[in-house]
Amino acid sequence: MGRIDSSRHTRRDTKDWAVDTGAFLFAAAFSVLSTDSVVIDPGTSETALFFDQTAGGVACAALFLRRRWPVSLTVVLLVAGKFSHFATGAILVALFTVAASRPPKVTGWVTALAFAPVPFFLAQGPTADDPATASSITYFALVAGALGWGSYTRSRRQLVASLHERAERAAEDARREAREDIAREMHDVLAHRLSLLSVHAGALEFNPGGEPAQVARAAGIVRQSAHQALEDLREIIGVLRAPEDAGGPQPVLADVERLAAEARKAGARVSLELTVEGGPEAAPSVAGRTAYRVVQEGLTNARKHGPGSGAPVSVRVGGAPGTGLSVTVRNPAAREHDTSIPGTGHGLIGLAERTTLAGGHLEHGWDTARHGSGPALDDKGGEHSEEFRLFAWLPWPG
Repeated sequence: MGRIDSSRHTRRDTKDWAVDTGAFLFAAAFSVLSTDSVVIDPGTSETALFFDQTAGGVACAALFLRRRWPVSLTVVLLVAGKFSHFATGAILVALFTVAASRPPKVTGWVTALAFAPVPFFLAQGPTADDPATASSITYFALVAGALGWGSYTRSRRQLVASLHERAERAAEDARREAREDIAREMHDVLAHRLSLLSVHAGALEFNPGGEPAQVARAAGIVRQSAHQALEDLREIIGVLRAPEDAGGPQPVLADVERLAAEARKAGARVSLELTVEGGPEAAPSVAGRTAYRVVQEGLTNARKHGPGSGAPVSVRVGGAPGTGLSVTVRNPAAREHDTSIPGTGHGLIGLAERTTLAGGHLEHGWDTARHGSGPALDDKGGEHSEEFRLFAWLPWPG
């Protein structure tokens, strides 16, 4: 019977008018076709029969009000049906409308009103061979069918609406996860490039009177780092504009050597130890890509929060099938930890999320390392210095 809008002020569209016209024609046709089965008192006059048929026509026409006042219209038709033999079609449509568009409690009250004559009918002691008995049983069966069909339609609409809502929530969750992935990717890529640029720009700022060759070399690295950052940003934007199934090139574990070389160019003393069974190329793609990001974040943090250019950074990557892939990055701490640097801590949060999604775990914190001798000795004759340790373990199935 079409969608029934519960709002009084919603105007009908073309589809609604077509459905309502169809409901009117159905009720009118039902009344005409059921004329032969309607049991009318033989003593009914022609005038009374005319008014009876007219009332049936008015009941059918009143169905155009079913969207605005479905319950009121149904109650009026049920009462009028006691005095008109030709309103059955309109009553069936009105009952369907209530069951399909109103809450179960309201439908229950209307159902009780529709079946209220049943006890009086049974109290009369109807006989099986009486035509009025068959007519009454047919009427109540049709009423039950209209109510049942309307209730089924309502439950089906609710199911479709629920599935649509769940699909919208799933799409929203997918969009949120995609935004988080993009944010992590942009941080990992751009923070690394911009930290290199910051190191060399700082060298130019604090040593403007250096040798021309050193100044030119630092300026060249600044230009190259800025250019590479723009290229990385352009690549990320290109992936966003590409179709959903398209993806840009992703780093692999073997690219860690390139990261170390870039850090050495920036003046850091990076020691890299790769002990991966079968070589870096043998590592699983997800684990290798995540390990690359761990090393990248570790080198970036060493530049941002370490004691300065020339500080040693230790990178160890090892693993084998069945035991997993482990990554450890160590760097000495600065004399004072500057937490005012923009973005401090966000990279580690995103890295922890990335590692968890890959099935592994991430650890990070400050360690106190004891060395053999030095100017600042503890009570046992050893120098204490603080190191930042970044550790990640990633699964590598056997």
